[in-house]
Amino acid sequence: MFTDQALNQFLDALASKEPVPGGGSGAALAGALGAALVSMVCNLTIGKKGYEAVEQEMRGILAQTEAIREQLPRLLEADTQAYGQVMAAYRLPRNTDEEKATREALLQERFKAAADVPMRIAERCGQVVQLALPAARLGNKWAVSDAGVGALLGKASLRSALLNVEINLASINDAAYVAEAQRKMAELEAAAAETEAQVMEIVHKTIAG
Repeated sequence: MFTDQALNQFLDALASKEPVPGGGSGAALAGALGAALVSMVCNLTIGKKGYEAVEQEMRGILAQTEAIREQLPRLLEADTQAYGQVMAAYRLPRNTDEEKATREALLQERFKAAADVPMRIAERCGQVVQLALPAARLGNKWAVSDAGVGALLGKASLRSALLNVEINLASINDAAYVAEAQRKMAELEAAAAETEAQVMEIVHKTIAG
């Protein structure tokens, strides 16, 4: 499993000529880093003098970011497996009309699976951005830049994951599926962009004093 590797090993695998891990996996890793930074803000706030009034809310944020931090590595693995299944379908024989039809049907099924995983990655990364907002607003002011980095990583990871959704949608013939995925993509990106701007406004104001 890629998530069992040391960081340098994973980066070497990412840089190699092998098709997996790829962009979706990279997005999942970056999103997990963003979640971890928001968790750090919470941990630097909980139990600190002057932040007693927000401790309960920060504990709630921490529970959510830690759940996401656990989910994204699993989705990293799922992304590599989904793309591997696409490649396996490409290798199926296509000598007869029946073989061609079987291969195409399986490819369509697996392209959907390969689009679904980065969509789930994008959803989790969007949650990271949303959680960075109360972390920046309520958390330890000395860690506000970390909340900002968490939001930035979450947003970049979301957009990166959606690019991997988009490339799979280009091979899917189911128009209704494609339209619904595109609607969800636009919704996720718009929400993340709006929230990221709010986070960064808080971050810059807090830093400026």
